[in-house]
Amino acid sequence: MLEWLKTNAAKAREALTTEVSKFKNKNFMEATAAACAMIAAADGEVSSSEKMKMTGFINNSPELKVFNLSDVIKAFNDSVSKFEFDYQIGQAEALKVINKIKGNDGAARLLVRVACAIGASDGNFDQKEKAACRQICLELGLNPADFEL
Repeated sequence: MLEWLKTNAAKAREALTTEVSKFKNKNFMEATAAACAMIAAADGEVSSSEKMKMTGFINNSPELKVFNLSDVIKAFNDSVSKFEFDYQIGQAEALKVINKIKGNDGAARLLVRVACAIGASDGNFDQKEKAACRQICLELGLNPADFEL
């Protein structure tokens, strides 16, 4: 009986830690999805290589691996659909979501690095994608020159 309690207490603690991590990182997850959508939509086409790069980052990121991949993809697709409806509306909505992590320097810098990686994932980090990354930097209060933008 004692062993059963120990085992179940450990499982409950682990589940609680995972849920707290999800809550704590939800803004980062949504900001990452919005930034990826913003970069992917910058050149007018969301390529499969950009989607694959985002999926790879999600699977390898300690900040995002607590999330179900389908939840992150849903957030990304929701953001992409706003760009497809109207680029300016999509951009405004994405920046609003990205702004939620402003002030967390580590998360903000990681987000910009991810955005740059998404932009370069198709082998051509073009000027429109770089401009979108610069906008993300400015929204987060970061200097674009720190990222060679």
